[in-house]
Amino acid sequence: MTDTPARLLNLLSLLQTPREWPGSELADRLDVSPRTIRRDVDRLRGLGYPVEASRGSVGGYRLVAGTAMPPLLLDDEEAVAIAVGLRAGAGHAIEGVDEASVRALAKLEQVLPSRLRHRVSTLQNATVPLTRGDGATIDPQTLTVMASAVTGRERLRFAYRAGDGAETRRQVEPYRLVSTGWRWYLVAYDLERDAWRTFRVDRVNDPFATGVRFTPRELPTGDAAAFLSSSMARIKPELAVDVSFEAPAEFVAARLPAAIGPLEPTGEHSCRLRAVLSDSLEWVAVRLALVDCEFTAHRPPQLVAYLNDLGGRLTRAASSAAQKG
Repeated sequence: MTDTPARLLNLLSLLQTPREWPGSELADRLDVSPRTIRRDVDRLRGLGYPVEASRGSVGGYRLVAGTAMPPLLLDDEEAVAIAVGLRAGAGHAIEGVDEASVRALAKLEQVLPSRLRHRVSTLQNATVPLTRGDGATIDPQTLTVMASAVTGRERLRFAYRAGDGAETRRQVEPYRLVSTGWRWYLVAYDLERDAWRTFRVDRVNDPFATGVRFTPRELPTGDAAAFLSSSMARIKPELAVDVSFEAPAEFVAARLPAAIGPLEPTGEHSCRLRAVLSDSLEWVAVRLALVDCEFTAHRPPQLVAYLNDLGGRLTRAASSAAQKG
């Protein structure tokens, strides 16, 4: 094999397999001399790949963890698996899947061959995710277009549906994508309104990067997450929630979004949540019910009333089903 770049890529692909490769075996695989393998390993090291060599009569090479993340080579199956996983997380705003994951998805889909794009779409369309039931699902393509515009500092156009159903066309300078753990938001400067705005991504349609570059403006708060929080607080009435759980804090924390606030242990098998939330009353009630343990809502009164009403409806539903059965 005389094509050095192609040989280096093949060598890297072999070294990414989690095993140690004897130099003689690598030489046989690539049809070159052991001396060429040593030179190619040095070239990979120069490119930032941490290749470790073992001593001995045979000698071997393996790729190890380094101080920086070098580029990876993925085969077809690996690329499809990663793309499907990132799409699933991005499309349904799973907690912990943040803007970095969307940027990774954008980079991966940019280079996926059409045959692999088709496989990714087929696999995704054949699965049904378990969602919250609020309809806030997102086309991953929408997120990847937005993430690319944020990274490339390109102006973005899109159709937007407001909470009251009004449809508008927007042109913005996208600043950041922010995940609350159950929804995605775009923080951007609205050029027509000459002001900073937040947009629910599940209400965005047909996003299009115009190619027009811009210099990012300075946010009033200096932080996209803080700006989103303040915007949501202005839009929604805050709920001062006080709830006691009959379960350890670790158990409850694993079943609630981290953004909902810290839990205070009150005993070995109990804890308490005191937080001011800007989420809807219905969403808070359902999240509490899904914790799967006994709990008592102390305040606010409207939450207590809603839980009583919800509990009554669920009880009547179960009783009706039992009578018919």
